[in-house]
Amino acid sequence: MDFEELVQKAIHGDDSAFLEIIQAVKIDLYKTALAYLRNEGEALEAIQEVTFRAYKGLKKLREPAYFNTWVIRIMINYCNDTLKNRRRLILNEDLVLATEYAENHSLMEMEDAIQGLDERSREIITLKYFHDLKIKEIALSLDYPEGTVKTWLHKALKSLRSKLDEKGGISNV
Repeated sequence: MDFEELVQKAIHGDDSAFLEIIQAVKIDLYKTALAYLRNEGEALEAIQEVTFRAYKGLKKLREPAYFNTWVIRIMINYCNDTLKNRRRLILNEDLVLATEYAENHSLMEMEDAIQGLDERSREIITLKYFHDLKIKEIALSLDYPEGTVKTWLHKALKSLRSKLDEKGGISNV
């Protein structure tokens, strides 16, 4: 029985004929997948997926003589989709890593700048921005008038801004 007759039988629902034609083209499928994906495991996975897609879409094949071309085209499309997804994933991972680095770098710059302040300024900034206390609460806890605490906070923020500007750090503090 020639190849086209096997394809005809497969189109009409003969599963053993489908297995035979897949066996005949699996080396070509593997070589194509390996050439595109450059990974043996992914190439084998691609063969499985393409075999499934070919089985599901076999009834749509109009010309049995073009089965090889048709199934290789399915493989190429699958590989291109996989590569697109891989690039998207890599770009997303790079973006996340860059964002994490920028956030960590900014946080480290902020911590360094705060450590460079005098003790009272560090204390007031910590109470206000890290412990979320209001000016009134800070004044009560330090036993100073609110106006004095506001002045100290203003001076501490001014000093912090200048330290961050010196380092080229965060300017919207």
